[in-house]
Amino acid sequence: MAISNEEMHLEEAYLKTTGDLITKQISDIGSNLYQEESKVNEFKKYLWDNKAGMDSVEVSAAILDNDLEVELLTMRGKYLRKLLRVEDSPYFGRIDFNGEEIYIGLTYVNDENKHYVYDWRSPIANMFYDSGVGHASYVAPKGIIEGEITKKRQYKIENKKLIRVFDNNLNVDDEMLQEVLSSESSDKMKNIVNTIQQEQNAIIRDVKHKNLIVQGIAGSGKTSVALHRIAFLLYKIKNLKSNDILILSPNNVFSEYISNVLPELGEENTANTTWSEFAKSYIKEYKKVESFTNFVERHYKDNNTDNKLIELKLSDKFKDIMDKYINKILSNALFSGSIEGRYKDFDSDELNYLLKVRYSNLTLSDRITKISEVIAKENDNGKYSKRYIGKLYEILNIKKDYREVYRNLFKDEDFIKEYGEFDTSFIDQDVLNYEDSLNYIYIKGLLEGFPYNGILKQVIVDEAQDYTPLQYTILKEIFKNASFTILGDINQTINPYYKYDSLRILENILNKNVIYLELLKTYRSSKEIIEYTNKILHLNFVSAIRDNNNIPVTIKEETNLYEQLKYDLNELINNYKSVAIITKNDIEAKKIYNLLKKNYNINLLESNSKEFNRDLVVVPAYVSKGLEFDSVIVYTDINNKFTEKEKFLFYVACTRCQHKLIVYNN
Repeated sequence: MAISNEEMHLEEAYLKTTGDLITKQISDIGSNLYQEESKVNEFKKYLWDNKAGMDSVEVSAAILDNDLEVELLTMRGKYLRKLLRVEDSPYFGRIDFNGEEIYIGLTYVNDENKHYVYDWRSPIANMFYDSGVGHASYVAPKGIIEGEITKKRQYKIENKKLIRVFDNNLNVDDEMLQEVLSSESSDKMKNIVNTIQQEQNAIIRDVKHKNLIVQGIAGSGKTSVALHRIAFLLYKIKNLKSNDILILSPNNVFSEYISNVLPELGEENTANTTWSEFAKSYIKEYKKVESFTNFVERHYKDNNTDNKLIELKLSDKFKDIMDKYINKILSNALFSGSIEGRYKDFDSDELNYLLKVRYSNLTLSDRITKISEVIAKENDNGKYSKRYIGKLYEILNIKKDYREVYRNLFKDEDFIKEYGEFDTSFIDQDVLNYEDSLNYIYIKGLLEGFPYNGILKQVIVDEAQDYTPLQYTILKEIFKNASFTILGDINQTINPYYKYDSLRILENILNKNVIYLELLKTYRSSKEIIEYTNKILHLNFVSAIRDNNNIPVTIKEETNLYEQLKYDLNELINNYKSVAIITKNDIEAKKIYNLLKKNYNINLLESNSKEFNRDLVVVPAYVSKGLEFDSVIVYTDINNKFTEKEKFLFYVACTRCQHKLIVYNN
């Protein structure tokens, strides 16, 4: 609802006052930072020149003072960057609560005791997202504050000018949200602070639960919610820093796509990795670990793949197989020789007592360490215990060769009796297969203990359905004290060998203080596209938020492919900013790329791609996960249509589209 001319003049005056204040603060902070930095540098020089004449207490106190100055300098510099970011558009919303006008923006703007703009993450700003006009409350540091919201207002501000101002109750189909949804997609994901919806806000601001599992349908904003949750936690949790947080992403393309969101929100990007990069840091025996994308790609182009073995290795029961195998190894573990010491020798009986009885509750690696310490205590006053570790392994009937340990699992008589014999040459490759990486880490962890990481405090897993329960078990073992936010959609599974019935199963792994939540509204695709994609998986619970665009999904059969694509692309390029041709596999992607590259400025997105121009791309479906485009052509070769088993991959391809979807050969 538009506002009156009189109110518009008042809003323009408030915007000018706020803008002038921000400009002044930018100038003042910038000047102070320059002076303070000079003082810090002078102090460092003074300390260096005079530390010889200062005692240790004086030096320590001086360094502490300097560290505090540097920390304050860093905080002011961070706030200055935020002010520079909001200078042209300082706020996007307002609520009138208990007679006070509460303006809400990306960061706070204060002048002495007056709040001109509140940070969107502040407790009072929560009402902007969760409450309508009428009775409302929020949780302040001093307790619950109740009252009345008499007005909710939204702003579109560009270059310090009010473009539009209107009052509404922020329903899910409100005017501002529809404007954002109708805008064209860009090369990078954008922040959504001005249109966060109530069900998204509940996830972003949840600090009651240590662990969150979120099942969200395609286009429900899972990734945006994850990133805004990170920004909120950095604001809310004292001493939490960006380098305390890890995001596990599906591939490098996706990592690059989301790289702008946290900086837009005024926060530094966190550590971001894929499973293969993460696994490689713990697996030194191989040069490289196959990426998940390449693993899926291998399934679609390698006809010699032993699907039966891969399916077994990724199954839930394989964890039990490995547990029994390692228990068998440990129960048969024996020392066959003795250790000579300066004062006391240890024969095999004594060593085996320590191994099998005294330290039987520890991992094998920890048992060896403890035994070496016992030997050192008797012979070297507790020193040099590490010198005995190698000697102990020499006389142990288990060799510290994890390749062989893993190979012998498949040669174990109990395994062969139950599952048959398999070729194990895959263990000899320089690149460890994706499906083996999780099993390899797990077996290694059972024998020598999982490498504990106490630094990371928050772990965010996106595309959660692509990780098996064993991977979550490993992550939980490594990051024992971290909180987990896990977001995925079981309907977007592209792993050909593993499918969740529900992500709720992960509650048993996270087990402590965990909540399962769902996002059932999609903000990405038009009603027509959603109705089409629902039919692929027989869904009927998806709620579309985007206004109808009355553009039906187009179904085509291939006849003259180049001429047909030329006709479609000419229409799409003229009407939409981003166009993607999504194929089933990389072979088809390269075929389309080679067909079009002479006459079109087209990008080929592959599993190892990092940067790309979204104007026109061709990409395999399994690389397109998490991305979105204004218009999409889904293409498969006429002799390679999506099968019933591949319907989830087909669903992923079609749900990348916002406005106009064309489907070939299906």
